[in-house]
Amino acid sequence: MSDLATVSHANAASVSAKVPSLLDIGYGNPSHGDDAIGRQVTVMVRELGLHNVEVCAVERLTPELSSKLATVDYAVFVDACLMKGDDIRFSPLVTCGLETAGSSVPGWGLSLHPCSLLALTQSLYCRHPRSWWMEVAAENFAYGQQLSARARQGIQNALEQILALIAEQKIGK
Repeated sequence: MSDLATVSHANAASVSAKVPSLLDIGYGNPSHGDDAIGRQVTVMVRELGLHNVEVCAVERLTPELSSKLATVDYAVFVDACLMKGDDIRFSPLVTCGLETAGSSVPGWGLSLHPCSLLALTQSLYCRHPRSWWMEVAAENFAYGQQLSARARQGIQNALEQILALIAEQKIGK
């Protein structure tokens, strides 16, 4: 076998043997009651010590996260949300177009929208992970408050959903 064929065969084997990876980004302000939901879920995922699962707990989504997103196969954005009915909304995300160098970032303000962050990642790194947005039901965002009972239940349900996604996508296996 020629050297080129050997290299190509080795590269094909390493690509086929790649283990999928996931980035769990939990965001929100821990000082504002249920707004800490995303970060709490992320802490719980980190404590499990799962192989090929990286976690990031932040107050808000910023452009700097795009470098982490560019290195993984899957991502879950976890945030608190005022909603009636369901404890969790778990939705696939689609990028919001492409951002070119020198353009403004869509949704820029205190925090980027997950779709905008994915678009930025695509623009900068020519790739982005398959992603989901997990919105967990919240009731109280007052400063200095503890998590509500609904938020605590939502956190448990969110953890179960993330573990199901990890199993379904064979992450870390």
